[in-house]
Amino acid sequence: MSKIIGTNKLMKHLRTKHNIRIVGSSHKQKLRTFGYYHGYKGYRFIRTSTNKIPFSSFDEIIAFNQFDLELKTLFYPSIMFIETALKNYVLEELLKNAKSSSFESIYDDNLTCYKAFSATDPKYRKEFQKKLRLRNQIYNVLSREYSNERKIVKHYYHSNKTIPIWAIFESISMGEFGTFTSCLDSKIKKSLSSSIGFNQSCDTDNRLTEKIIFQLKDLRNAIAHNDVIFDTRFKNSNASNELKKCLMLDTGINNITFNTLTDYFILVVYLQKLLKVSKTELNRSINQFDLLLNTFRTKVPINVFHKIFETNSRNKIIALKSFV
Repeated sequence: MSKIIGTNKLMKHLRTKHNIRIVGSSHKQKLRTFGYYHGYKGYRFIRTSTNKIPFSSFDEIIAFNQFDLELKTLFYPSIMFIETALKNYVLEELLKNAKSSSFESIYDDNLTCYKAFSATDPKYRKEFQKKLRLRNQIYNVLSREYSNERKIVKHYYHSNKTIPIWAIFESISMGEFGTFTSCLDSKIKKSLSSSIGFNQSCDTDNRLTEKIIFQLKDLRNAIAHNDVIFDTRFKNSNASNELKKCLMLDTGINNITFNTLTDYFILVVYLQKLLKVSKTELNRSINQFDLLLNTFRTKVPINVFHKIFETNSRNKIIALKSFV
């Protein structure tokens, strides 16, 4: 494969090596635009490289690429909205309790989750080390933003002022935001969870907010970097039982596992509803997701489709509409 160059030779390679029907100027242009390595190699399997899709026509590969792109287009604005909204909710609850808006003051006085444990408890050491790592992460972010001529960071440094926490929140990643939320004092996390509207019976340890942030982080990053999302291969860890229980209780939808993108979509809609997005907008999003799945189902073999989405996906979407 290392000697193969040019679109014509790549088309020949797909025909002779992979037995995929690819002919004509339309197929050639599609291969040229989404590329062999991203467009074919990235979509030739489901979740793991050993679970290969038995493609027979290049039209099926096009369908996968188009489906994945349309999913990212659907998810992206909702994920960005949720990330921004959750950051603002955290800031609101944090500043109710903080003596100052400076990171240094908040770091000392409000990132005290470790104090929920005795100093002899291994969890104390674990949480305190997390707090120490977070400080280094924040300072690295500020150093990077200053080097990149970020105006807001330069303004505070050049004015000899302390950078406020809200300015830091503009620069940190979703993962760093999740860690920050995890380090918050337990009382602030409890107030935060209640303010957002989470089911308190599922949040007895006050960690549901951070669990949701981390659950969405991998999807958000995959979308931002144009990675494959249709089969949830982006997922780095299993969802917490508390999160799954919360979704099932509040939405009335059973068997939420986060093994398929449908469950991520349920979480996104659930959060948007808590954040007061209108029913009209939520229903529009659900109908669009439903249409994407139905269209994709007609373009690929049904046995392949059900390797990606559960047979009860349609029932979940109907139940989600009822929840909204």
